[in-house]
Amino acid sequence: MESNRLKVIICFPPLNSEKGWPTLGQNRQFQYFKEPTYIYPVVPAQAATLLKKGGFEVKWLDCIAEGINHPQFLQIIKEEKPDVVAMETKTPVIKQQWRIIDELKSQNEKLKTVFFGDHVTALPEESFENSKVDFVLTGGDYDFLLLNLCQALQKSNSIPNTHDSILSLEPGIYYREGEKIKNTGPFKLNHDLNSLPFIDRELTKWQLYAYKNGNYRRTPGTYIMSGRDCWHRKNGGCTFCSWTTLYPQFNVRKTDNVLDEIEYLVDNYKVKEIMDDTGTFPVGGWLLDFCQGMINRGLNKKVTLDCNMRFGAVDYQGYKLMRKAGFRFLLFGIESANQKTLDKLNKDLDRDTIVQSCKAAHKAGLYPHVTIMFGHPWESYQQAKETLELGKWLLKKGYAYTMQATIVIPYPGTPLFKECKSKDLLYSLDWSDYDMKKPMMKLSFPAAKLLKLVQGMYSVSFSPEFIFRKILSIRGVDDIRYFWRAFLKVIGHIMDFKKKKGKSGKKNK
Repeated sequence: MESNRLKVIICFPPLNSEKGWPTLGQNRQFQYFKEPTYIYPVVPAQAATLLKKGGFEVKWLDCIAEGINHPQFLQIIKEEKPDVVAMETKTPVIKQQWRIIDELKSQNEKLKTVFFGDHVTALPEESFENSKVDFVLTGGDYDFLLLNLCQALQKSNSIPNTHDSILSLEPGIYYREGEKIKNTGPFKLNHDLNSLPFIDRELTKWQLYAYKNGNYRRTPGTYIMSGRDCWHRKNGGCTFCSWTTLYPQFNVRKTDNVLDEIEYLVDNYKVKEIMDDTGTFPVGGWLLDFCQGMINRGLNKKVTLDCNMRFGAVDYQGYKLMRKAGFRFLLFGIESANQKTLDKLNKDLDRDTIVQSCKAAHKAGLYPHVTIMFGHPWESYQQAKETLELGKWLLKKGYAYTMQATIVIPYPGTPLFKECKSKDLLYSLDWSDYDMKKPMMKLSFPAAKLLKLVQGMYSVSFSPEFIFRKILSIRGVDDIRYFWRAFLKVIGHIMDFKKKKGKSGKKNK
């Protein structure tokens, strides 16, 4: 490294475009979409901001959102001559990114490369064995860890392999020492989120993600995170969630800190809608203080809020307060209508709570969005069909406003993956297959029927009852544009889950 000021590129490299647009950044369940969907990656953006504030030269390069192809990407890296390239990984694209890392290292062997994300947190040593990556950051506070790593690199002017340099690294960092793979110990989530500066939205090109996102009714929109990640910790949290590997404990910002950021976004960027992507939005006294703060500051008149929520966490009066505070869109995870499945997934939930929460939120004037998963290996076809029927009923009656249906994927590091692997329920350990295009867990019925269940969920959008309710809900041009975007995405999702041939399409005994 020729200067004392490291140049760092945080990037999302170009990935396989034949399957569609990959939802890589800020996403717990990876999926390719036929229609472009760009989710603002909050934690990587926070990492870029921390590095810039720390005196490093930082470049943000999202090849997926910017439409940069592979040769162009390699040329940009060659011309920019960064000291460090850091990228988020997910299970279905890790093999592609191993190849990309090796290409970058072949262009410049002095370049330091860094992985972070849930897959490498679950399997940190795997990437060293399959690529020339230099560092892996584990855990969810990889923004703090990347700053710490770059400070050590700048100080040592090389891979930190001296005793003092290693001591300066925070826990959770894996690195090479000759032929050996070493680490600084288990990661910790003890960082103060309130100490973080507000994200530099210009640096991270926030407008790339401000429009092509199905959650937004009004644009431009953007993302924030009040906490990391989900406060539902019963028995370790939901067994299928890949982010339990990143955030085995919940950390939340102060309400005033979050309100200040919202006010900053409204005043400086004229943002009309904000999605808080905390795994589950904080509730209890925190939520009451937050809502009152939105009202007292008049922010409820200026911006619309969306968030992830758990069934049963808020009652009708709480939903009414949220509506008054500016909330519109609440994302709920149903996962299944089968009680055995809900219990196995550690949802701490029953069917009646699902229905009553949707009704209460709808009555309060909010718009519940439900996410539904099919493909649990212990369910019969009839049990899976019951989930379809519940989802369709909620949508037709208007208790749920919109929905997303997917095939459940057992990601490495999750209890679901460990169970399936121990019981020989996995079709494959080829990570490229883990992209929700087909089931990865062995079923008691043909996979083709599973794909039809997913398609059946999206076909509700063509129901006369559903369409009639949507027409009645139109209040202006923003609604018309929103419904048109949603319609295009529905068509794309139906195409995503059309019948496919292959070993997982055969009937399983």
